[in-house]
Amino acid sequence: MISCRFILKGVISVLTLTLIMSCAQAQSGMVDNSAARCSAVGNSDFSEIQDAPTQIIETKLVDRSDVSPAYCEISGYISPSFAFLLRLPTDNWNGKLVQVGSGGAAGSYVWLEVCEDIVRRGYACITSDGGHRSTTVDFKWAYNNPQAPLDTYIRAPHVTALAGKRLVESYYSKAPDKMYFVGCSAGGIQGLNAAQRFPWDYDGIFALGPALSFSDIMMNLEWGNRAYRDSAGTPIFSQADIELLHKGVVAKCDLNDGVTDGVIGDPRSCDFNPVELRCTGEKSSRCLSARQVEAVARIYKGPVTSKGEQIAQPTFQKGSEMSWPLYFSDSFNLLGHNIDGKYRSFAEEWFRYGLLQPNPGPAWKVEQFDFDRDYRRIGLGQLIEPLNPDLRAFKRAGGKLLMATGWSDPVEGVLRTVDYYEAAERLMGGRAITQQFLRLFVVPGADHCGRGDGPFAIDYLGYLEKWVEQGIAPDHLIGVHYTATDDPPGRFAEDIWPFAKLLRNPKIAEFSRPIYPYPTQTRYLGTGDPKDAASFGPVEAKHSR
Repeated sequence: MISCRFILKGVISVLTLTLIMSCAQAQSGMVDNSAARCSAVGNSDFSEIQDAPTQIIETKLVDRSDVSPAYCEISGYISPSFAFLLRLPTDNWNGKLVQVGSGGAAGSYVWLEVCEDIVRRGYACITSDGGHRSTTVDFKWAYNNPQAPLDTYIRAPHVTALAGKRLVESYYSKAPDKMYFVGCSAGGIQGLNAAQRFPWDYDGIFALGPALSFSDIMMNLEWGNRAYRDSAGTPIFSQADIELLHKGVVAKCDLNDGVTDGVIGDPRSCDFNPVELRCTGEKSSRCLSARQVEAVARIYKGPVTSKGEQIAQPTFQKGSEMSWPLYFSDSFNLLGHNIDGKYRSFAEEWFRYGLLQPNPGPAWKVEQFDFDRDYRRIGLGQLIEPLNPDLRAFKRAGGKLLMATGWSDPVEGVLRTVDYYEAAERLMGGRAITQQFLRLFVVPGADHCGRGDGPFAIDYLGYLEKWVEQGIAPDHLIGVHYTATDDPPGRFAEDIWPFAKLLRNPKIAEFSRPIYPYPTQTRYLGTGDPKDAASFGPVEAKHSR
């Protein structure tokens, strides 16, 4: 007689096998369905998209990996020449679309790495090359072509949003419930231009380190380079000199946030004077020469005419000194990635092919820039700069704008961003009404787009999403600091989107801080662990208007 136990075991085995086969068939069907949907998008005609006629070049289904879900990737272009890449998760789509802006000179998909984290979180994600192919630091594509910068920094995000929404609807048979824009540096310019010129495109915009004025940035880069070098073009500072300078600044101003932690709360209240480090005798490793002291003062001051008239807001604040070798050296490393050329040539490219009108071209050298007169020649180049603080249309459209920058960001020009926000407050009718839809967060010790001494890793997209969808305005952000190293070499996305790395490995966190909407600042409460955000609270800034 056969035991019932074995009969039951056999039935369970059959059921198990049936379930496994059913699951496999279902999974196969899902894959087949995803592949069919992906292919169908490629076979569709999108030339009818109003203001954004679109052509699909290729569609492909990318299988699930250890670090990424499966997704349909669509590449194509929008008339006349805006190439894009769109990634659509095949399952667990959260119903939303995120557009990632382009940094620097655009021209590539390097910023697409940010999409990897975004797609993992369930969003569809799209990015564009800005209408041309280039490196992120050359500007030759704009030579005698003033339409090109307008396309890259103004029109590209707009048409990409239009096409992205339509393609998402085609793939999922459902338009996205919400659309967000996230961008850093020049991507921040794109986001702010969208808020000012196309306020209906996005439900929420996040602009990190928004390089509001290319004109100010490039003038500061050249001004600082001239101060940093001797007449032969050789840097007058060693790495030891820079470290001495930075330590002197921190020692003088570290406590302006109530705690000794190596992070300066607000450099505007830092009364450090480089004269304090001037050698009284021969130059040594413990002091700076008179020439070096003068150079430091000039870099802090920013571009002025020979008569001392300020022609651009300074971008290199006290506390940013450790980044100076990066921006004033013969070669540079952008966020952990080697870039051919040097930062001075980046400014040279912008003046040659974009800012100076008519374009002087490749024969022009950045050393020719005349701070007494050439700043008056860059008016047309400023057309792409999103400096209009009138955001009333964006507010009426129901949009939310979250801006963030770092007090130690020497590229973007934090003073320009602060000035923009304060102008918006005045135009909109005060802080209360402005902060209903616009909030600026200035992160102490944070560098450009990420890194630095401060709490730079922040889930900006999560805060923006809660604001848009739940009406929960961010009364503070929690930022986390971890030591950013390139050993092993960091992925680009982990540097410009550092919260992604923290999510994957929370143990790397070293300390946390709350960051409050500008102009409110963070201050240690006097008790508790100074590495814990709970030990800090808000204080009104002395410099707010």
